[in-house]
Amino acid sequence: MTSLKVEVAALKLSNPTILASGVMDETAASLLNMARAGAGAVVTKSIGSEPRKGYPNPTLVELDWGYINAMGLPNPGIEAFAEEMRLARGCPAPVIGSIFASSAKEFSFLASKMQDYGAAAVELNLSCPHAKGYGMELGVDPEMVSAVVREVKSVCSIPVFAKLTPNTHQLMEVAKAAEAAGCDAIVAVNTVKAMAISVEMRRPILSNKGGGLSGPAIKPIGLRCVYDLHSTLNIPIIGVGGVEDWRDAVEYIMAGASAVQVGSAVGRVGLNVFELICTGMKEFMVREGFESVSQMVGVAHE
Repeated sequence: MTSLKVEVAALKLSNPTILASGVMDETAASLLNMARAGAGAVVTKSIGSEPRKGYPNPTLVELDWGYINAMGLPNPGIEAFAEEMRLARGCPAPVIGSIFASSAKEFSFLASKMQDYGAAAVELNLSCPHAKGYGMELGVDPEMVSAVVREVKSVCSIPVFAKLTPNTHQLMEVAKAAEAAGCDAIVAVNTVKAMAISVEMRRPILSNKGGGLSGPAIKPIGLRCVYDLHSTLNIPIIGVGGVEDWRDAVEYIMAGASAVQVGSAVGRVGLNVFELICTGMKEFMVREGFESVSQMVGVAHE
């Protein structure tokens, strides 16, 4: 019997689709809505130690093949977010807490809080391309990534995922450092550095000038990263970047991902994107004789 159930670092999911951080995940209500729409797991927006307003508008550029955003990591702070996590405890899918910080010690503090609040796993945002002092600035340094993961693992009993950036020539070294430090899974990849210019205004459209590109435009990049990581790592990989239909998801899985995250497609396709992906994937698996998602993981390497 064909099953879409997957297990990622002891996290059991009803299907391999996960709501990506930063999309419809600011409140318990939105997380619950995404789970009810069919997501196998949901990731919160990235939460820091203190409230943060983020960048002024405009923060989003819509393109034919994706989005460029520079939100600036707006969030209410970890203490205020406790209430949303409390309200989300009845979620029918695992809730993964995304966190960002400027040091290993701060990451461990936030991870401990997320665990206390009931998160099923914690995702370390080591890859935001447009917030100074956070994200990618830490995530391109293998030694810093190792220190962050070790510190978080020392205080957490729940799975720890590291979300990495494609904006580096050291992706393999960073991923291996995370694995050696005890990371339970790698999330690859976050957005690609990008910008857009208004020719009428003669200036960059985003208030921050640069931002992160997501959506179908980056799928070939994410796919290649996952393919290379699968050849390098022994821990699970969660593929991210341009997953909009079942074929995109299966490509990532065949490249080596155990599950996929869906972000921009929630806006571009609609809330039914999870259901559409799962339905199409199951039909494909029946046609091709796959009984489980795990049987497809990494087959493109054979």
